[in-house]
Amino acid sequence: MTAIRDAYLEAAQSAVALLRDPAVAAAWDRPSALAEFSVHGLAGHLGSQVLYVSGLLETEAPDAAPLSVLEFYARAEAFHGGVDAEINVRIRQGGEAAAADGANALADEVQQAVVRQRAALSAEPDDRVISFTQRPLLLNDFLLTRMMEVVVHSDDLALSAGIGTPVFPPQVFEPVAGLLSRLAVVRHGQTAVLRALSRSERAPATIAGI
Repeated sequence: MTAIRDAYLEAAQSAVALLRDPAVAAAWDRPSALAEFSVHGLAGHLGSQVLYVSGLLETEAPDAAPLSVLEFYARAEAFHGGVDAEINVRIRQGGEAAAADGANALADEVQQAVVRQRAALSAEPDDRVISFTQRPLLLNDFLLTRMMEVVVHSDDLALSAGIGTPVFPPQVFEPVAGLLSRLAVVRHGQTAVLRALSRSERAPATIAGI
């Protein structure tokens, strides 16, 4: 299995552990650290990143050339829309639906998906293409995007539940940091990112990649 697939599975398993934390269940019906998200909606959104992979592995490869990761984000409505954009409202509704049966049921569902994916991912060729919201992408690149979602939303969920953010191993965190850096350059330009990382006296207010 490729390194990115192993790293994704580590991130997915970490998501299960966070979803099982009693603090998440205790905060279940509170507002989260993300605007307009409840804690359980955010938990559902986190778990959905793993569940998406299972669903796509069961579909046929599209008859289309895969996009690059940056092209994939350039065509993503959610990447460009505000919190009240229709796509982001639908995302929040999806998180609520995924969490409808409670914290334990969600954690169990995601854990079962991880178990199935360990076998399924090892059988997929390196050039496997999937299509997510009508955007074709190499499976390995899609796993990187889901890994980024897991890492970012694990911080959101941990903060919302009043617990420490999970610390990810380098094989998980470094590809995510690389992707966020590339997205930051797209949003803010090379100079802004360079100054934020090297010159505090000239750093812009933000270089957030998403």
